[in-house]
Amino acid sequence: MKYLIAGASGQLAKAFIKKFTEFNIDFLAPDEQELDITDKIKINNVFAQYKPDVLINCAAYNNVEAAETDNTKAFLINRDAVVNLVEVSSQYNAVLVHFGSDYVFDGKKGAVYTETDSVNPLNEYGKSKLAGEQAALKYDKALVCRLSWVIGDGQQNFLYKLSGWLEKNKVIKVSSDEISVPTFTFDVVEVILRALDNNLTGLYQLVNSGYASRYELAKEYIKLKNLNNEIIPVPMATFPSKVQRPLFTAMSNRKISKTLNISIPDWKNSLAKFCQNF
Repeated sequence: MKYLIAGASGQLAKAFIKKFTEFNIDFLAPDEQELDITDKIKINNVFAQYKPDVLINCAAYNNVEAAETDNTKAFLINRDAVVNLVEVSSQYNAVLVHFGSDYVFDGKKGAVYTETDSVNPLNEYGKSKLAGEQAALKYDKALVCRLSWVIGDGQQNFLYKLSGWLEKNKVIKVSSDEISVPTFTFDVVEVILRALDNNLTGLYQLVNSGYASRYELAKEYIKLKNLNNEIIPVPMATFPSKVQRPLFTAMSNRKISKTLNISIPDWKNSLAKFCQNF
């Protein structure tokens, strides 16, 4: 199998690159200029030269705040580029792996979300991610996995930002009513590779087991890191924002776990592993 990775500089792509390098798996991870997913000609050129069996799209626009005032780039990368990837993947008969978001939900269910629940994104970022997953699902060789609170080797995650705040402040406030599933890149990689081995296609939710508030995640992190900062739980409304964000977007991983006959680690176990290795 030959794997092509889009969005090579991101934390999720880094986890795939690490795994493929470790196990001497044939892959190509061009930089974002060479494999610009908004440019169909560039995508086609890379496909023509490398002829991948699988394209793993780790590229995404994740600036939730900026998307609210100007959604052009969000929809260009999260929707229009996915249309490009579907068209080229189809032309070369390659499997497309694409990642969605818990922000397709409005957070009003009051319970864990499944793949059959209605979607209703509250903000422009969520709308762009929903449009992207819908575009990908039109392709019969697409595997679309919704993720939440992705954490890995990189700066675009809550724990990286949290560690910076903790270095500068003895006491910090963290929202206690914003709840989802911390999901670790190394677990995502393992499940995706198992899913590809089993020729899975369609829509799945790929998150660690359990769920937590931002506050609970922060508390567990400082405990594992033996830090003595104080974390104060506050409502998310404490932090003014022009973006409406859903409060409870915890998703169930039961469908993919059952289909593959696997058990995805609890977020606390994977957090401990993350703290030891990163």
